[in-house]
This record gives sequence, C-alpha cells and structure tokens, in this order.
Amino acid sequence: MSVLEPTRRQPWVESPYVRSLMAGGLAGTTVDMSLFPLDTLKTRLQSSAGFVASGGFSGMYKGVGSAFWGSAPGAALFFITYDGIKRSLAPTATTARTATGQEYTVKEDTGAGVHMLAASLAEVAACAVRVPTEVVKQRAQAGQHPSSLSALTHILQQRSTHGLPHVWRELYRGWSITIIREIPFTVIQFPLWESLKKYRQAQTGRSQVSGLEGGLLGSAAGAVAAAFTTPLDVLKTRMMLAREKQPMFSMLSQILRESGPRAFFAGIGPRVGWISVGGAIFLGSYQWASNLLGGDEEA
Repeated sequence: MSVLEPTRRQPWVESPYVRSLMAGGLAGTTVDMSLFPLDTLKTRLQSSAGFVASGGFSGMYKGVGSAFWGSAPGAALFFITYDGIKRSLAPTATTARTATGQEYTVKEDTGAGVHMLAASLAEVAACAVRVPTEVVKQRAQAGQHPSSLSALTHILQQRSTHGLPHVWRELYRGWSITIIREIPFTVIQFPLWESLKKYRQAQTGRSQVSGLEGGLLGSAAGAVAAAFTTPLDVLKTRMMLAREKQPMFSMLSQILRESGPRAFFAGIGPRVGWISVGGAIFLGSYQWASNLLGGDEEA
C-alpha cells in the first residue's frame, strides 16, 4: 500500500530522535504514574507469599518512587531505538506526479518483520533501565521493604559483605526472564498496533492516526499481547521477589510443584486490564506528542 503525504506544518522539533525521546518520556511517565495501583495489585497477586501477606489493598503506592525515576528514561530509550531502527530500515520514499503535474511523495509500508525487529531490540535497550527499577519497585510493592529507597539501600549495602558484582546481579535479577517476556510481548503488540494504524489510515486517507485513535488501537493490541504473555510475567515476578537468586528453570519447577499450572495465570485480569488501559494511555500519549512535535496535521 502506498501513502499520499499531505501538507504538514513546520515540525516543532526537527530531530526525529529528540521527538522520540520527548514523546517517549512523556508517555512512560504518564502511564506508570496513572496506573501504578493496578501494577501493585498485579504484583501482590503473583507473589509467592500471597496477596494478603504482601500487603493486600494497603499501601498501593509503595515503590512509586523508583517507577517515577525509571519511567521516562526507559520509555525514551525504547522509542529512540524503535523509531530509529524503523527509519533506518524503511523503504526509500519516491516522488511522483499527478496528472496535473503536481509532485507528491509516495512512501511504501514498512513490513511487520521490521516492526518485530525494531520492537525486540528496543526492549533490550529499555530493559537496561527497566529491570533495576522493577526489582526495587516490586520489592516495595510486595511489602519486603517500606519504600523504594529502603529496597535500593538494602541492595547497595550488600556491597560491603558480598562485593560489587553481587550488587550488580541483584539489581539485574530477572534480566533474562524480563527479556524473554518482553520480546514476545512487543512482537505481538507493536506489529499489531502498526497494522491497525495502517488500516485506520487507509480508511481516513490521513498520514497519521490521531492521539485518540492511536490510544484505542494501542489498547486492543496491548490486551492481546498481555493475555498471551501472562505466564512469563508470573515467572519474572517470582524470580525478582525470591529471597535468593534462582535459575529460571528451577523457579519454573518450583511454581509447578508448589502451586500447579494455574499459578501461571495469577493476576491475568489485572494484567490485561492494566496493560489495556496502559496501552491506550502509553501509545495514545506517544502518538499525540509525536504528531504534535512532528508537525502532523492530525495531532
């Protein structure tokens, strides 16, 4: 499919990388702060200690400090990588003329394979920020520490007894399972989101969907991806909350032995609901900010 590019306003921000950074940072902070209680609920439902023992419905904003400081850089790094790879692998635009001699730009669609590759590499980059943030946040959410600062301090203090490599491993505990969870998630979510956007663009004839449309389509894509990847999310949460670091397959066997297969779908309702609403806020606010900063007519 080809897209006829309409006239655009002058971009507010010329650099596409700066646009990705600003729009991504805004989107990450907005979604994490607005939906933090749902994330806490999901974490406590998945904890091996049980929902009530992990805090129940009290202290729903425990750990919000680490989420606040990690949201913007993590999301900005994701979209800088994602958009950058898409741009570098996108087909070259060509110029054509109408019957009256007016020139216009024809852009060929970027394939789903490019979206999958870009999203996967973007997740790996973002996890450099996201994993330590998640470790600190979830330990506070599950009631192991009274706050994010307390959880972080506890990890850093282990340097004197266990050494710096141990501290590094603690901060990045669950790195492998997070990557294993996030790559399938984004391989489902982002190509689906891009396809839904292309379908909407074909219906309207516009070069971009609006922020509201991007949010609604992002909500649908996020809900599908969340449902399929819930078992990986449960495994990641258990590994991050374990008192001692355990190999992934050891934790997998322990969950099956102690709780059975149903445990892998613990918290699926809050997770799908959280990511569905989060997808609307995250991708909707990103689309809106990206359109606005880029000078697109439909912001």
